[in-house]
Amino acid sequence: MLLSSRSALLIFTALSASSLAPAQVGTTAEPMAIGEPMVAANTVPTRVIAPLPLAVDAAPAVDPLAPLPESDVGPDPIAEPVKHNGDLPALVARLRSPDPGSRELECLAVGIYFESKSEPLAGQLAVGEVIANRANSNGRFPSSYCGVLFQRSQFSFIRGRALPAVPRSSRQWSTAVAIAKIVDQDLKVSAAPKALFFHARRVSPGWKLKRVASIGNHVFYR
Repeated sequence: MLLSSRSALLIFTALSASSLAPAQVGTTAEPMAIGEPMVAANTVPTRVIAPLPLAVDAAPAVDPLAPLPESDVGPDPIAEPVKHNGDLPALVARLRSPDPGSRELECLAVGIYFESKSEPLAGQLAVGEVIANRANSNGRFPSSYCGVLFQRSQFSFIRGRALPAVPRSSRQWSTAVAIAKIVDQDLKVSAAPKALFFHARRVSPGWKLKRVASIGNHVFYR
């Protein structure tokens, strides 16, 4: 069948258009995101590399077994000394314990307990100082707390060569132990300095000695 001249012309025109514009055939390009920089066609994008941080000197290795510098070592709360002549009630509260820690301190605490457990703390301290002053009297009395306590006819609560029993769970005993430690360590000055004797207020022995203090129910002499 012969085509008309108009039909032949339309076919020719269509074939010519498809061969002259191949770039327009294909998928549509994706829209560019807002804020994205424009990149020229046929250009390979450049990789952006963040600058490296400045080098920092490495900290020196620390030996975990090495001793701390002297300035970094804090005080040992156990070894910290009690202040000399501190407040007596505070000292007693700090040192109160049922365990004297030694035979000598036990003798001193027993003497304080039986002679002054009902006295004010200052009176208990003065009684303890009398026992200590005798032990330090350079031969006038025995040279130990136990020796002073067991010296014949000096303390009425002593019977034989054994210490009398005390209620070790009582607060009065713990206080006597604290006073004994204060006396032994010379942590508080007594209100009856250098006293070597004392008696209850209710008696009048007529001693020709120097009276140095009256504390609670006791009078002290040297």
